[in-house]
Amino acid sequence: MIPKSGQTDLTYLEKEIEFSTSRSSGKGGQHVNTTETRVEIKFNIPSSQILSDEQKQILLFKLESRLSDKGTLRMYSQKERSQSANREDVLRRFFALITKALKPKKKRIPVKPGKAAKESRLKEKKVVSQRKELRKPPNED
Repeated sequence: MIPKSGQTDLTYLEKEIEFSTSRSSGKGGQHVNTTETRVEIKFNIPSSQILSDEQKQILLFKLESRLSDKGTLRMYSQKERSQSANREDVLRRFFALITKALKPKKKRIPVKPGKAAKESRLKEKKVVSQRKELRKPPNED
């Protein structure tokens, strides 16, 4: 289940997602009142069998504002008129969210300014200094 890179293959997570449908608001006319096109998914992070403990902790921390008290992530889609299109849309967004949350943050490597940057900064300082010097009244010595 877990590839060599240490990342979980996220497609396996689909087995742990709970799907439900309901009537959608939005486009569809009178048809919208008779069909259940809105698709909602629920994914309980702490009870996941596929994710490692480390991945669970990362998701619980990074997605904290989107989770219920028990650590359940809920997402829904009602953009389209068909249930299958809404299912695909909500799954695409779910996997994008999980992938982004699990992606390790790149460590910033501080660099010093180069010679050209230093020279252009000093040149700009001289221009500003001269401009201010010209504003002063002439000295009468």
